Amino acid sequence: MESLFLSTSVVRPLTLRLLPVNSNIETTTAPNDAFMNATEEATASTPSKLLMPTRTDFSSMITSISSFSALRDYAKFIVLGGAFETLRRLYSASYSSLVGRFFVRATFESEDEPYRWMMFWLSSLPQWRQFRDYSVSTSRLGLGDAALEFDENENEERRRRTRPLRFLPSYTSSYRMWYKGRYIKISRIKDDKVWPPNMSTLIITIFSLDRSILDSLILEARQKWMAARKDRIQVFVSENDWKLVASRAKRPLNSIVLDDGIKELLLRDAREFMRSKQWYTDRGIPFRRGYLLYGAPGSGKTSIIHILAGELDLDIYILSLSRTGLDDSTLNSLMSSLPEHCIAVMEDIDAAFTHGVARDTTGTDLEDPRLSQRGRDDPEAGRRDGQGQAPSQIPGEPAGSKASRITLSGLLNALDGISAQEGRLLFATTNRYQTLDPALTRPGRMDLHIEFRLASRYQARELYKHFYAPDPPKSAVNGEGDDASTLPGYVTPLKEDSGPTQLNGIGTNELPKYSGIAQSERMPDLSTAVMEQLAEDFSARIPERELSMASLQEYLMTYKVRPFQAVDDVERWVTETRERKDRKAEAGAARAKE
Repeated sequence: MESLFLSTSVVRPLTLRLLPVNSNIETTTAPNDAFMNATEEATASTPSKLLMPTRTDFSSMITSISSFSALRDYAKFIVLGGAFETLRRLYSASYSSLVGRFFVRATFESEDEPYRWMMFWLSSLPQWRQFRDYSVSTSRLGLGDAALEFDENENEERRRRTRPLRFLPSYTSSYRMWYKGRYIKISRIKDDKVWPPNMSTLIITIFSLDRSILDSLILEARQKWMAARKDRIQVFVSENDWKLVASRAKRPLNSIVLDDGIKELLLRDAREFMRSKQWYTDRGIPFRRGYLLYGAPGSGKTSIIHILAGELDLDIYILSLSRTGLDDSTLNSLMSSLPEHCIAVMEDIDAAFTHGVARDTTGTDLEDPRLSQRGRDDPEAGRRDGQGQAPSQIPGEPAGSKASRITLSGLLNALDGISAQEGRLLFATTNRYQTLDPALTRPGRMDLHIEFRLASRYQARELYKHFYAPDPPKSAVNGEGDDASTLPGYVTPLKEDSGPTQLNGIGTNELPKYSGIAQSERMPDLSTAVMEQLAEDFSARIPERELSMASLQEYLMTYKVRPFQAVDDVERWVTETRERKDRKAEAGAARAKE
């Protein structure tokens, strides 16, 4: 009878084998133990070999994994999710294609002019009052005070003290309305992550197969906006781009008094230029025009630019060449981005540079007295002084105070380079004409040079007549008038010896003590003959070419309803003005000696 026993193989550890054993075989344990020890030593000294998985092993593994029901469920979810996502994307693409075929979509950025057109147009629509969600704002949208008033019976004086309100689209809602039988959706979004901040976008979606309805809408918005600003001009200033800062009322041509012929010369030249585009094109001449206005401060250079902008219906773009951080590249970009029809202004062009544009003024009447005195006291100041100031540095002014990096070549390239805008009128002003480089003032860059001098007697006479010309009676405007005897205030007597002053209708021989000049609410009625005589007397007491028009206007402002007293006191004012100038000059000379 055969018997079985368990034996442990050393070739494959932990493998159990059943071996037949004859009963007549004598079992000995010692030789087996020796064999086992020798086998283990051989195994320890021989590196083990990894067995590569076979195809049967992979099949077994897959069969084992597929036996789990949870994995089968997960696979079903993956297949179904992929199918739903594919359907969703197909639907989204089909919907976008459908919307793109039947809807027209337009976006308007808040920094662009069409944005203001659309916002003003929306806020003025009758159906706009039917909505319930608004963004209430006092934004002028470039129209000054031309905003919607929600209380038509409000007192006019109170209106002028507060800014009008506008009801604009909210950032949190979408608006749906009908325009000429077309469905329109309006939304407004704001992105705080962009620069500059407070940028917003207006989005208008119209149900239409073509763009004609959008063109009609934008054209209507522009016409309505232009009609609201027909008596105003817009003023832009230069930053990284042009920014609207103000909307100013147009000034009439007779609101400024210049030497005879200057206003007419500028206006006639500008109008002729704007009508000559085809002439310039046919002859290959750049369609640009430059004007250099130079002369004494306060002589009307800036005022005439404002008036011309109103007469020509052009907006004003002010470029400050001394702005911090402005360099040649930025200047060139600003000049090339100007609209075709506008007025570009460079005020005090001589003061915008520390080098390059201004010539040496040493020894001329334009030399700064502080610099000339410093050079006489210290011959070495022509290089550098002990404080480290540059030779052109004025004592008391911080070194490097002008941070503009504009060069003369960069300015010239911006004025008439290849990328320079055509069609614009360029006005440059300066008080130091002789210091400008000839390359800057040559024809083609500054075509017309006009000098503005100090006030003449002719200008003084015309300014006086303009100030005290009688206003049209209220009865011609409102159908009613006011009785002069019912108006309180100081009334200028028609004759110097006409008796005691009427103060609030009560006669008195003693005047109250006060300093300054009191105001009156009404000017006396003057005939044309009396007005002409007063104007002649006033101009005769004004020295020729000694005072600026700005100073004369400031003087008359203090006598705006007292024409007789303005004539009587003008000689005393001229004397005080001269003494004030002398004291200022002496103080400047004293500072230069220190």
